Amino acid sequence: MDQALKELSEDLRLRLEGAVIEARISLGELILEVQRDEIQRVMQTLRDDANCLFRHLIDICGVDYPDESPRFEIVYNLLSLTHNTRIRVKLRTDEDMAVPSIASIYSAADWFEREVWDMYGVFFSDHPDLRRILTDYGFEGHPLRKDFPLTGYVELRYDDEQKRVVYEPVKLTQEFRTFDFTSPWEGMERVVLPGDEKAEAPEEDDAVDKAGAG
Repeated sequence: MDQALKELSEDLRLRLEGAVIEARISLGELILEVQRDEIQRVMQTLRDDANCLFRHLIDICGVDYPDESPRFEIVYNLLSLTHNTRIRVKLRTDEDMAVPSIASIYSAADWFEREVWDMYGVFFSDHPDLRRILTDYGFEGHPLRKDFPLTGYVELRYDDEQKRVVYEPVKLTQEFRTFDFTSPWEGMERVVLPGDEKAEAPEEDDAVDKAGAG
């Protein structure tokens, strides 16, 4: 299998000259790192070339590396049933650089790209209907970014007076909490468990030793 992947890797380097940054094999799977603006040409070749025939787009994922530039990595996982082979395609981008949509090549990319847009804020140019898919209308931010606050920006509740769900800024209520950073931990009763007596044995031995020494 590795030999076949090596041959496929070399063939794709030649066919996609200028588009492939790096090709490597990891855990029995070929991984291509490609130029962002060349993703449509890459996907068209992987789908239609007789040596590839990656007709199934399994998913599109996003990864956030906030300390790197470009910040986001977009990952495409493809499957060829004809050759019983998988391939992973990666590219890098950020919130300001649009990624060409591949929805015209793989129809399954439609919702996958919407999910990446919703969760990470990565824009896909020429997408037929790029809008949020997992969060609600009016949602602020992109939840899978590493800098997205764990509490979010807004919270929802059902208002009995208005008889509908309302959105409000997140409020962390502290009125029922008391924080005492000076007192020791108290109030918890000690529960004796089987085996605890073994931990007290050395203390008894130390007391005997001290008595004998005196």
